Amino acid sequence: MAKQLDLQFYNEEEHTVTYSLDNPVEPADAAAISAAMDSIIEQDAFSSSGGNLVSKKGARIVERNVTDIELG
Repeated sequence: MAKQLDLQFYNEEEHTVTYSLDNPVEPADAAAISAAMDSIIEQDAFSSSGGNLVSKKGARIVERNVTDIELG
């Protein structure tokens, strides 16, 4: 099972921008994640086609199961 930490932000056009990090540390530390997201916004570390990141929308851990199907 592959897991990702999705960091969701709003940009200047109020669109959602998501950055995904593979293999997050669990259990997730909400305070550390929030502080890291604040730092990303304050430092203008990333931008998007809709402008700079201006606020946090949320964070989540996404788990994905993949099953290969063998074709005859």
